[in-house]
Amino acid sequence: MEDMFFTVSIFSCVSPLPGGLKFADSAGAFHYEESGKLLSVTSNRFIHWSTSGDSVQLVEQSLDTNLLNNWVRLRFNHCSVLPGGVSIQETLNNVVILICTNQSVHRLLLPHPTRMYRSELVTELHMQSIFTDVGKLSLQDSAHSAVIPSQVGQAGSPHSCSSWISHQGEAHYALASPAGGIMVVTLLPHDTPGSVSVVELKQSSMMSRLSGWMPSAIRGDQSPADLVLSLAVRELEEDSFIFALCQDHRLRMWSLREQACLLEADMLEYLPSCKGVRRLSGQGHRLRLAFSSTTGLCLGVYLAVPQRGQFTVLQLVATDNNRYSLEHISSLLSTQETLVDFTLTSSDVWALWVDESNITVVKYINFEHNTAGQWNQVFVQPPPEEEVQIGVDLDPRETYLEVLFSPLRFTASAIVKALQIYRRGSERISDVSWEGLKKEVTQAVETELQSSVTEFEFSQEEYRQLQVEFWSRFYSCCLQYQEAQSTPLGLTVSQHTGMACLLRKGFVSFLLPCFAVDHLYLSYEQYLFSEEETPVAEDPEVSRDVLQLVQCLRLVSDAVSPEMAYEMEKALDYMQSPERAAELVLENMLCNDSDNVIVDIQNKLQDIRNPTAAMMVLLREMDLETDSELGQGLNTRISLSQLYGSSSAVSLVCQAICHVAMTRALFCRDLLILQKLYLRFGDNVFLGGGAQLLQLQQDLIPRSSHLLSSYHLLKHISQNLASSVPMDTIDANLQHLTVLELSDCPAVSTLSPQTVVELFYQTVGRRIIISQIYSQQQTCSVLLWNHMISNVVQLLAHWPSNPGFLFPECLMANCQFTQLQEYVRLIGPWCQVNIGSCRFMLGQCYLANGEGQKVSCWFLLDPPLH
Repeated sequence: MEDMFFTVSIFSCVSPLPGGLKFADSAGAFHYEESGKLLSVTSNRFIHWSTSGDSVQLVEQSLDTNLLNNWVRLRFNHCSVLPGGVSIQETLNNVVILICTNQSVHRLLLPHPTRMYRSELVTELHMQSIFTDVGKLSLQDSAHSAVIPSQVGQAGSPHSCSSWISHQGEAHYALASPAGGIMVVTLLPHDTPGSVSVVELKQSSMMSRLSGWMPSAIRGDQSPADLVLSLAVRELEEDSFIFALCQDHRLRMWSLREQACLLEADMLEYLPSCKGVRRLSGQGHRLRLAFSSTTGLCLGVYLAVPQRGQFTVLQLVATDNNRYSLEHISSLLSTQETLVDFTLTSSDVWALWVDESNITVVKYINFEHNTAGQWNQVFVQPPPEEEVQIGVDLDPRETYLEVLFSPLRFTASAIVKALQIYRRGSERISDVSWEGLKKEVTQAVETELQSSVTEFEFSQEEYRQLQVEFWSRFYSCCLQYQEAQSTPLGLTVSQHTGMACLLRKGFVSFLLPCFAVDHLYLSYEQYLFSEEETPVAEDPEVSRDVLQLVQCLRLVSDAVSPEMAYEMEKALDYMQSPERAAELVLENMLCNDSDNVIVDIQNKLQDIRNPTAAMMVLLREMDLETDSELGQGLNTRISLSQLYGSSSAVSLVCQAICHVAMTRALFCRDLLILQKLYLRFGDNVFLGGGAQLLQLQQDLIPRSSHLLSSYHLLKHISQNLASSVPMDTIDANLQHLTVLELSDCPAVSTLSPQTVVELFYQTVGRRIIISQIYSQQQTCSVLLWNHMISNVVQLLAHWPSNPGFLFPECLMANCQFTQLQEYVRLIGPWCQVNIGSCRFMLGQCYLANGEGQKVSCWFLLDPPLH
């Protein structure tokens, strides 16, 4: 089974650009060559950009260090940035940014991070970005810009572009002419005087000495059918090869050195049942390249044809006498969604779509070893719920605030924009923290509510309805801006580390490996029915039973109503027995089974040969108990002390913890309900008889109940905001403010960390976890994304319920008294470890909050931990 991924979004990275004009908004990314090397200043470091109309926004980001001055927006007046009009390359001394608009080309020469490392600019977690001095550069410098010459007798401007730096240091811009053909504009090396040169590549310059291809007619001019739709460039053997995918469905390879077309291929030859397609002009065709030392140069071609699409992967093969051919590797049918972007690696095709409901869809597939042609799904983070469920015993204001300011839901900029609209732009929002923004939102909604009240007296229920009305109005406004910022623009995968990112209009979503047990629970129905084995079990019979059991869990999940899900959540919050809560949910399911779901579940259960073995496998995969304590005294090198230590990495890792906790809490809930249903069915579905029923009742149900409580706790603390920490009690690393600049509103600063788990990870947990990983892998110097981030997330998830006491000690040291009291309260009924230490911590919290009388009562009453 292939690795599965899910998305985690970093909200404070990108601000939405003004609305695009001529060309569609787009995005891309550049990964430093040494981003995967442990001891490099560019490890886990990359640049991503987005374009909209006349603007380009660039952000340099690192998962190891906080980069200062890492954001820049460039605006080209009276121009539009072309699709593919931004590219970034690095040289030994510089990072070179090439930008192409419909009227001009530009080159920005910035210092390479390895050349600007100065001790006075660097602390342990802070470093200057390469954009620090970008304001000193001029976009109109004649040595680094040029106006695109107009072609005689041709109207319009270029509509696509690809740019690159040659081995000689020249900046080349290949432009797709609106009348067909390619124009290449060249800027000389930055330290070489001279003028701009222009070369036109026309079909009349094609050479007829090619092997395996002879044009049926040599035409002097390009026809509109030869309009270039997508361009890509690769430097090989001291020459620049320009690949052009054209409107006539043909792929052409041009040599810039010889100004000749060396290869032409009809892409429809790789498309089955292409009858009638040839008469249609291609509009959405795309082209991507990938190079590796093992496979050489591969081309990924997407053909957009009516009712379907196809990815074709080809390999460029060189023969003698400067002759080239294409070797077909794979053809992959696309899904019905609208393609936004795709990227090609040395082994996989990653694609980004939007479906009919405007839902983002990301999938990938190995193009060499997937004979079934089945795409692997990525579990994209869903948008916030359209409606907020409010319990009859809950305050609407507190409920909405909890949803608005919990992780995984809204960006700060979406809330700020909604707040400005809600206030009708009457007040300017100052630089505020998350806590301050929360107060601003509360004040705005409550003020609006009070101003609408005309009656002097009304019932409590009437006031509650008013609260729901006004808070839902503000929430709807936030939803609109969040949806706009979530618009997918591009997809990037690092060839050095394998890190994949989904680039959206307002933020970046990182694609993290999905653990096998989570993948089973989240997978689509067709996957569960098509797979015959699973990586959580080696024995084929057990694998089959696990898949059958998960299918039953999916039926249980669908049958649990939102009301009963809320009741079970509330029961866990109030420290009631998970087993009793599961029985109540099951009673409700049995009483309201109008669709005969219980019968369907019973039929499936009868097909499971050894259900207890299957349950034990699933419980083992979700177990949070560790065999040994993580080493706390390990010394780490400076490179390890920085690894995954930036504000972005802290948010990323802890959001991943929240995602895992939410998924597994639901998994354990459904498993516990199913186990209770097993007890009701008894020998009717248990082939093993009474022995298995006894094991289920005495072992498996208590383990499921314990895990449900553990993941409920983990979910709670990963969503619970930390209190403002006094600056004299925290490490200097926590004093960094990450500033989010918005296009139409003031800056919003967020103090990191945001949640209780983030606080623990940043102050204590990260160094211990990284030390643990590298104490087991002393020789590892390459940062492979899937392996590293999975280990970090898995080890961090163990800490809240770990026998070690570092987590509550961290809360106490950072004055999180309210959060520590809640932590002790939630673990009290089920955790039998460190009871005395927990009581001591609770007493300290009471004293800190001025409740000393509660401590004195213990000497007489010895009350429970709530």
